[in-house]
Amino acid sequence: MRHFGLIGYPLTHSFSPDYFKNKFQVLDIQNIDYKAFEISDLNHLKKLIKTHNLSGFNVTTPHKQSIIPCLDELTTEAKAIGSVNCVKVIDDQLIGFNTDAYGFMTSLSQFIGDKSIEKALILGNGGSAMAVQYVLKQMGIDYSIVSRTGDLNYNNLSPSLIRTCQLIINTTPLGMFPNVDEHPDIPYEAITSEHFAFDLIYNPAETTFLRKCRLAGASIKNGQEMLEFQADKSWEIWNEQQT
Repeated sequence: MRHFGLIGYPLTHSFSPDYFKNKFQVLDIQNIDYKAFEISDLNHLKKLIKTHNLSGFNVTTPHKQSIIPCLDELTTEAKAIGSVNCVKVIDDQLIGFNTDAYGFMTSLSQFIGDKSIEKALILGNGGSAMAVQYVLKQMGIDYSIVSRTGDLNYNNLSPSLIRTCQLIINTTPLGMFPNVDEHPDIPYEAITSEHFAFDLIYNPAETTFLRKCRLAGASIKNGQEMLEFQADKSWEIWNEQQT
């Protein structure tokens, strides 16, 4: 029996367990399970891995950055991003990967198609935002970051800056179920049909942020597909044969 899982806090209504359970059923993969482990700190991570004999696990909020000191090795990409959402266990060694970047890049590329995006606006600066920044750099898209306390924040974000950013990406948890009425406080009146709005949240399918952008004429996309891509990439990593 092979065991995998997800660690984070809180983990109510998390995507991964149901996704992998369905994946195992569809592919008729036997003797395997994937469970959610809700832990608020990482002090007992090694014990959890040993107790449940985990071969690999995903990492979500709030541990994507704080888990790094617990790991034995990081891939070049995970090190460059500074955030880990996938760990592979090899002979008691913990190897950190970042599949968020792969998931976001694949989903974003399909979303914008051949549209030329010169500048993006990233809402939030947590672990997921770091993967988004990495992808935008790889794609040659300039970006600005809006945070609650940074030089560019929700109090001084101007309509003119919104108009210059064709792509707006929400990496914050604002609007996530059950707090569906919450949304980033940005000047939505500056959004037009030339904008693309991407929300990393997948539940609800249309957040208040996306709804406001859609009503202003923007093209919108949620985080469901990104999560599926990153989950499939994690599965691929866990099943790679070691050389």
